This record gives sequence, C-alpha cells and structure tokens, in this order.
Amino acid sequence: MEILRHSDAEGAARRAAALMADPEIVHLALAGGSTPKTSYELLGGLRSDWSPVHLWYGDERCVPPEDEDSNHRMASRALEAPDATWHRMRGELGPEAAAAAYAEELAGVTLDLTLLGMGEDGHTASLFPGNAALDVDGIAVGVFGSPKPPPERVSLTLDFLNASRRIVLLVAGEGKAEALARVLEGPDPDVPSSLLDRSRLTIVADAAALGEAGGEA
Repeated sequence: MEILRHSDAEGAARRAAALMADPEIVHLALAGGSTPKTSYELLGGLRSDWSPVHLWYGDERCVPPEDEDSNHRMASRALEAPDATWHRMRGELGPEAAAAAYAEELAGVTLDLTLLGMGEDGHTASLFPGNAALDVDGIAVGVFGSPKPPPERVSLTLDFLNASRRIVLLVAGEGKAEALARVLEGPDPDVPSSLLDRSRLTIVADAAALGEAGGEA
C-alpha cells in the first residue's frame, strides 16, 4: 500500500489528477464527490488525446442522468475529455436492472485505474458498512437502503474493484480522519474501504485526514 500525503485537499486532488493522466490508462473508473470533482477539473488539460480512453463509474445514484445527485452529471461537466467514450451507469433503470446492464457492458474489461472516495463511515463507492451489497460477487450490484440519500444505488462490487490494476483512494478533511485511521490499521468488515486490495492501493490524502500518520509527500 502506498500513502501519498498532501498539505491540503487541493494538493491531494491535484496528485490524483496526475495519476489519472497516465497515458497508459485506457479504462478509468470515476468517483463522485467534491474532491474528485476538483481532480476532474484539473485532469482535462493533463492529457492531450482522450480518444483511446473509456470512462466508467464506481457507483451511481438511482436518479436520471441530469439529476443534481447524479455522479455522471457532475463528472461529465467537470471533466473535459473530448473523444473519450463515456459509460454511464443507468441509475434511472433501478438498482437491479442498472447493475445487470452495467455488468454486461463491463464484461471482459479490466479497469486500469479506479478512483474511489471514502465516507466518514468508511464506505467506498456505494458499499456501506453492514449492507448486503458488500458481500455480493460479480461485477455490479444493486444497492438498497443506503444510509445516505438517495437510498437506491448501483455499485461495482468489492471483488471487481479489487480486480483493478490500480486503486486510488482519495480522502480529504478532518471528518474522514477516524475512518482513514481504521483503514490504515488493517482489513475490517465494518470499514469497507479497508477491504480494498492493499497490493494495488494508493491512498492520496490531505494532512487533515491523515492526522499523525505518515506518507510520502
């Protein structure tokens, strides 16, 4: 596991953008959230040719694509990626149908880099502590009863996330410090982010989230 420490959230977002700009990346999975949004705004200008790139998602809310809660709406507006191929999760179909459709679309694909965020409860993508979706195999899973609205979502499974060639967990803010400390302690079923494959995992975090934990600048 690699830990990259930055003084503030913008620095962490900038480092994540630089990692996603690797020209070897063809299949890139995006996350929702305010810190990833900053990364996307920075990322657009870091890559001159987007035509080979396929853009996927780690999760989506079960809302129409133009809804303010849609991860696709946020990412597609923040990231200027001309000629990239966007693969949005069709959350408007409902959890199960959206998961089945995305699993079919992703079949045979290995993600080169998956960007993930983390909630204060340690969830990542839409895999929440104690939710049945955390234990589902396969590619994608419908999520019901999310503790954060909206309650219905679709997410890549933990197994599929862990099959990514590289996983980048982007974390910022003092509110995430306790959960991140638990991630660093080791795998814990109550902290979904801690179950990410450490041999593929890079944590990019600001000082507020890392606290006294170390990490390469």
